[in-house]
Amino acid sequence: MSYDAVVLVSFGGPERPEDVMPFLQNVTRGRGVPPERLAEVAEHYQHFGGVSPINQQNRDLLAAIRADFAANGIDLPVYWGNRNWDPMLADTVTRMRDDGITRALAFVTSAYGGYSSCRQYQEDIAAARAAVGPDAPVIEKLRQFWDHPGFVEPHVDAVRAALGQLDPAKRATTRLVFTAHSIPTSMAANAGPHGGRYEAQLRETARLVAQAAAPDLEYDLVWQSRSGPPQVPWLEPDVNDHLATLAQGGTTGVVVSPIGFVSDHLEVVWDLDTEAPETAKQLGLDFVRAATPGVDPRFVSMVRELVTERTDPDGAHLRRRLGELPMWDTCPTVCCVPTRRPTPAGGTDA
Repeated sequence: MSYDAVVLVSFGGPERPEDVMPFLQNVTRGRGVPPERLAEVAEHYQHFGGVSPINQQNRDLLAAIRADFAANGIDLPVYWGNRNWDPMLADTVTRMRDDGITRALAFVTSAYGGYSSCRQYQEDIAAARAAVGPDAPVIEKLRQFWDHPGFVEPHVDAVRAALGQLDPAKRATTRLVFTAHSIPTSMAANAGPHGGRYEAQLRETARLVAQAAAPDLEYDLVWQSRSGPPQVPWLEPDVNDHLATLAQGGTTGVVVSPIGFVSDHLEVVWDLDTEAPETAKQLGLDFVRAATPGVDPRFVSMVRELVTERTDPDGAHLRRRLGELPMWDTCPTVCCVPTRRPTPAGGTDA
């Protein structure tokens, strides 16, 4: 199959204070999120001047992908469109059509399977194409990359670097804590063709990173950024609650690694750089947050590899991965079908 473009598809985020509430209304439209919850999340953005870091991170990633493509002979233009804020995906698809693009591959800034992390992106791509009309380019999503070396290895090095900031004399009482965006348990149960795929992929990534970075240390996978009503069960424990449990059990220091994210989204800088360090300080825990891949050259090269897998008829030998869970290029139609329209898994830039 031949393709004539690649499009970077991400969540989007506000870039000035007056964008915050319209952005959050885009994210939650039709889902019955109460105004007081939107106001609470809006305050997170206003803490950072009303600017989410995600759009600039995507600009940096876009530039890095284009440079990597050019350096490696990949003659494909790279576009960028967001689900919830400028540049909106429908506007990007319109520009692609006007540029003569007929078939493109989409790199989505989410490594995992699940409704919010995979299927909803595909629904948004379909909606954008429908808005453009019958001459919109065909857009096919690249595969999930939770266990690709280009994603795992930057997390490994980040955990090692973070451990280097803690007292080596306390290593025996240091613990690794991996985090990802919490989702409703019903959504987790429906992730993948047979359920449970979101959690399973995250646990595999956590295992791969922990074994490579610090095989002598114990580790946990916990959750962050819950945004649903209290009566709806979500994945637990929350990272802050887990820190309290660790402190009670004799842990003296933690490295928190946000393996659920590809860059420092608002959830990372709020939940893990603002709230969690304060929790750790109150508990007397040493705390270091590990970096995300961002524009690590290995992560950027991974995007090229994923494209080459689909464009090169002999590219199967390039299909690098470290895990053991099943993997596929095209999601089955039964994947991640919600029992009902779910409460959004993230009120911010997941």
